[in-house]
Amino acid sequence: MKAGLFKTMVNLWPPLFFSGIKVTHLAADYKEARVTLKLRWYNQNYVRTQYGGSLMSMTDPWYMLMIMNNLGRDYFVWDKHAEIDYISPGKTHVHAQFKLTDEILNEIRAKTANGEKYVPEFLVEIKDDNNQLVARVKRRVYIKLKPRARNNETPEENGIDPDDVNNT
Repeated sequence: MKAGLFKTMVNLWPPLFFSGIKVTHLAADYKEARVTLKLRWYNQNYVRTQYGGSLMSMTDPWYMLMIMNNLGRDYFVWDKHAEIDYISPGKTHVHAQFKLTDEILNEIRAKTANGEKYVPEFLVEIKDDNNQLVARVKRRVYIKLKPRARNNETPEENGIDPDDVNNT
C-alpha cells in the first residue's frame, strides 16, 4: 500500500485517533515516520500531563509496520516487548521519530536467512515541543523468515509438518 494512503488510514484508526496520536510524516519507502501526541483534556493524567499509556501507545506499531513493509510477505514480524522510562512530565504536545536504515534491514535479512528468529531492539525518544526528553521507549520486534522463503527447502527439511505450510 502506498505510504500516503496508509498514513491517512492509520490516522483514522480509532485506537490512535481517539488517543490524539497522529502520524505527521511517513516516508514513501516506509523507512521513516514521525508521530505526534497532542496534549488534550481527554488524554491527560491526573496531574494534567501526558498520560503514560498514551506515550507508550504512540510508539506501538511503527517499527513492526515499517519492517513489514520493507521486508515483504516472506517474514513473520511481530511486536514482542516494550518498556518505557519516564524522564520528565510531558506538559506540551510530544513527538517521536522512527528510522530504519538499509544497514538495519540487511542485518535483519542476514540474521534470519537460515530460519532463525531475530529480535532487534529499537530505542525511541519522546520529546516535547521544546525538544526536552520526556521518555525513552525500548521496543523489541520479533522477526523470522517464513519456511516457504528459506533457500527453497522443503517443509520437512525445516522441521515443519507439510500440512501446516499453508498456515504460515
